[in-house]
Amino acid sequence: MPNIQEAIKNRILVLDGAMGTMLQRHNFSEEDFRGERFKEFPYSLKGNNDLLSITQPEAIREVHKLYFEAGADIVETNTFSGTTIGMADYHLEDLVYELNFESAKIAREVADEFTAKNPEKPRFVAGSIGPTNRTASMSPDVNDPGFRAVTFDDLRIAYKQQAEALLDGGVDLLLVETIFDTLNAKAALFAIEEVKDERKIDIPIMVSGTITDASGRTLSGQTVEAFLISISHIPLLSVGFNCALGADQLKPYLKTLAQNTSLNISAHPNAGLPNAFGQYDQTPEEMQHLIKEYLNDNLINIIGGCCGTTPEHIKLIAEVAKDYKPRKV
Repeated sequence: MPNIQEAIKNRILVLDGAMGTMLQRHNFSEEDFRGERFKEFPYSLKGNNDLLSITQPEAIREVHKLYFEAGADIVETNTFSGTTIGMADYHLEDLVYELNFESAKIAREVADEFTAKNPEKPRFVAGSIGPTNRTASMSPDVNDPGFRAVTFDDLRIAYKQQAEALLDGGVDLLLVETIFDTLNAKAALFAIEEVKDERKIDIPIMVSGTITDASGRTLSGQTVEAFLISISHIPLLSVGFNCALGADQLKPYLKTLAQNTSLNISAHPNAGLPNAFGQYDQTPEEMQHLIKEYLNDNLINIIGGCCGTTPEHIKLIAEVAKDYKPRKV
């Protein structure tokens, strides 16, 4: 079985690009999201991308395939909102195990096909664990700063269920990503450690925070250094940042990270900042040029794309990444 710990020593690993951006191209209707199985479901399901792993599995398979063809080493499962907390919006809490299991299985099958074709370049599956739409550190009610919409324990239980299903579906590693509240991430990491202990396994973990604006802090107010210290008690494959910013805006924070950690560093920035219509305009060539600066500065071990990125972006990133050595840890 190919080992990501070995692969990451030898080369810069390329992560895939955006799942949502690719799925939007299909313009799926409410009926498409429902498929046969949820035809009579009493609530709207449009927009629940995780559900497409069950109702439109071929579309998900195709996205993974396109990213591997573009040169990705790692694809992420289609499970960004795959917790009972995330699925409560759609009244689909009962489906969480199946959603994660099926999403992992689809990605695993595609990865294995590509590894079989070229065993020299093994492909990996990262179980994507998103931040949920609730925050454990802050109150959603300005008039009641002590109120919390979710507890650490709620999060721990939800994340544990997600992690177990992803592992059962065959992922190689877990990616706790787009972290805007480090307390949520700590609940996810705590849950993963519990699963590791219970199953007596060791699974590599990637952690990726998100710097939400030019203040250089996460949404819950942490600087890069504080974020790093908050998660450094867990053995990690990598730490990094994704989303919210484009590659140029993200660079100073990756530099700070590189100066303060001996871990592998990952980055999957957006294709620039969104325009007035929420679209991402940065071309693959523009993004490649910016990523090249990361590589020249020896900042990263894992590189990919977030919102607005496509296989075209990943192809050019992979092309330039192969000429560089990974950051020495």
